[in-house]
Amino acid sequence: MSECLLLLLLCQLSLYSLVTPVKVCGRPPVGPHVDDGDFQRVYEVGHEVFLSCKPGYSQTKGTRKITCGVSGTWSHSTFSCEPKRCSIPGPLLHGAIQAADNVYRSTINYTCNEGYILRGSSFSHCLSDGTWSHSLPSCDPVICSLPEIPKYGKFIASRKFKDNTTFFGDSVEYVCPPPLALFGDERGFCTSNGNWTRTPECRLVTCPPPTGIPNGFMSFAVKRDHGYKERVRYGCNANYVLDGPMEAECEKTGNWSTKPVCRAPCTVGIERGRIFYNGKKMWIKELKPKRILHADLLAVYCKNEEKNCGYPVATQCIDGKLQIPACFKEPGRLEYNLNPSSLPSEIEMCKSN
Repeated sequence: MSECLLLLLLCQLSLYSLVTPVKVCGRPPVGPHVDDGDFQRVYEVGHEVFLSCKPGYSQTKGTRKITCGVSGTWSHSTFSCEPKRCSIPGPLLHGAIQAADNVYRSTINYTCNEGYILRGSSFSHCLSDGTWSHSLPSCDPVICSLPEIPKYGKFIASRKFKDNTTFFGDSVEYVCPPPLALFGDERGFCTSNGNWTRTPECRLVTCPPPTGIPNGFMSFAVKRDHGYKERVRYGCNANYVLDGPMEAECEKTGNWSTKPVCRAPCTVGIERGRIFYNGKKMWIKELKPKRILHADLLAVYCKNEEKNCGYPVATQCIDGKLQIPACFKEPGRLEYNLNPSSLPSEIEMCKSN
């Protein structure tokens, strides 16, 4: 009898196990960039899994541990990963860096300015450990040989050349000794193609004997040809004013530079009246001789009949011509000698508005 009861109990237990299966969890649900390579297909209740980021990514928030619950679901997790960042490279002297981003797997490109050559890799990738695949390159200047020296001339370098080597951007100034003149560019440069700009020439230049100027004289009396850059000096006769440069120079065109002009003095065509000249009010008879030099200013006095007041009007000597203002009226001999206080220069001056 006891054996029968035991057999019946075993059958009931077997039947219960078939209808009531044990709860389990599947593969953990995770977000992007989480390493799931070691996940199992099935986990028992209570099993713990520690999450981690894939290579090249770092945890940003949440806890690593998740647990398989009795209901067959995993505990909630906010664990997330984002790409690692590489340091900002550069700067690249004499070059440029093109980069859309500096996160894991991004690529940057290097270029050099005109006249410079890239030494190193032209690109680099951001690796999983936060470093770049290639080190920062350099932009080295293009190398030129020494510039050619003009025949009969020389050059002056902008800096001291070492080991007979020059670089892109180096420059020289070309010089020819007079009477040789420089034909071509005065400055030369080491260019981006590794060559110097065209070398100028030194050519002999002479000018014909210089000619004199009216009412003046030259410092050289000997009539001869003059070489490039030679000069002659001019002067003016008494009471004439030199207008222009005092010296003329033999130019590379074989012609003389512009010569000065001697401007004539002006005779003051007034017999009676008062003037203002050289900061002084004077009677015309006090001006001896009765002339002023070119470009000098002189003022005469006119009368405002309506207001019965006087006022000065200026005029200027221009190369022998002095225009007396139309408002000036020269007084008669009797008025000038017997009643000078009535002249425009002596009455009350008009007030400016």
